[in-house]
Amino acid sequence: MNEIIKAMEERRSIRSFKPDMPPKTDIEQILQAGLYAANGMGRQAVITVAVTNKAIRDRLSVENCRIGGWKEGFDPFYGAPVILIVLGKKDVPTHVYDGSLVMGNLMLAAHSLGLGSIWIHRAKEEFEQDTYKQFLEELGIEGEWEGIGHCAVGYVNGDYPEAAARAQNRVFFVE
Repeated sequence: MNEIIKAMEERRSIRSFKPDMPPKTDIEQILQAGLYAANGMGRQAVITVAVTNKAIRDRLSVENCRIGGWKEGFDPFYGAPVILIVLGKKDVPTHVYDGSLVMGNLMLAAHSLGLGSIWIHRAKEEFEQDTYKQFLEELGIEGEWEGIGHCAVGYVNGDYPEAAARAQNRVFFVE
């Protein structure tokens, strides 16, 4: 079977990560894969912020938990040590779609390197706040950006999940 299709069929969302930090070279390869996602009119109007600093990662987790309405202390990133934040340039009409394709590439690349990943929402709500707009400014990122998602990455803690049965009647041919 084709390796890319095999990765698409085997990748799963991981909800328990080991605290061990993956090698920076793996993180860089994952980020590189994100840069090659398809995008509207070749605009390349999506950026990714790689958070490996534990204090900042934990601050994002607390805020994401609050936005999600969970009980204090819950980690919506499931212990993943790496959070890749995907943001789309607001004035580009395809930014949400483009960012979604980046997220897909990031997750597939992580899987191909033996790492787990999961798409965590609420980046939109986070980056609508002045605190996180300022965070981007401090990184030298200018302009208006919408949070698309967080790709939590790390080593899988426990068994790799099995695939759920695929629902029927989801593909239709017009011949």
